[in-house]
Amino acid sequence: MSVTRGFLVTVEGGEGCGKSTLLQGLAKKLSDEGRTVLLTREPGGTPLAESVRKLVLDPPEGDVWSPLAEALLMNAARSDHVQKKILPALQRGEWVLCDRYSDSTLVYQGVGGVSPNVLKAMQAEVTREARPDLTLILDASPEDLLQRRINRATSDVFENRPREFHDAVRNAFLKIAKTNPERCVVLDAMLSPKALVEAAFVTIEERLAVS
Repeated sequence: MSVTRGFLVTVEGGEGCGKSTLLQGLAKKLSDEGRTVLLTREPGGTPLAESVRKLVLDPPEGDVWSPLAEALLMNAARSDHVQKKILPALQRGEWVLCDRYSDSTLVYQGVGGVSPNVLKAMQAEVTREARPDLTLILDASPEDLLQRRINRATSDVFENRPREFHDAVRNAFLKIAKTNPERCVVLDAMLSPKALVEAAFVTIEERLAVS
């Protein structure tokens, strides 16, 4: 007897929007209801992809990748992630909760100047067997998210970019949500962690017909 395909839920948003906290809360709620959950992230998720993550987020000696090089690296990591981790889990009927996915590459490297056609072509090839069933986009003003990042005292190559970059990232995510209403739902990133988990879980129940 074949196993029903699982669900791929991705969480997107600007730096410091609370994706990791939300995903941990969702994973617990789904697990408590008896569902098998795979919690993963991008770039990363496999040993090779985690190596790429370090190269992209913390380039050696303060060097900088071009936006196109970033896009190629992100998709190389994603290809490994999809084939070795995400797709097998979906085929086993599991819930896959992913911290960032292909939308982040469309946004971040698109804002950097890479042609949308180039990015979409790479995305189509890499994710064709593992398209998100639902994408939750956490939205808040760059000023609010900056304060969160200051409070947690961590940074990477993207977090350190200027305010204009983060404004463009926010607008690009909102554009994706508007263009793909059947897949994307925008949630208020400034809700309390508990309220955000509840809002996201209700969205999952409604959009994926899960009860």
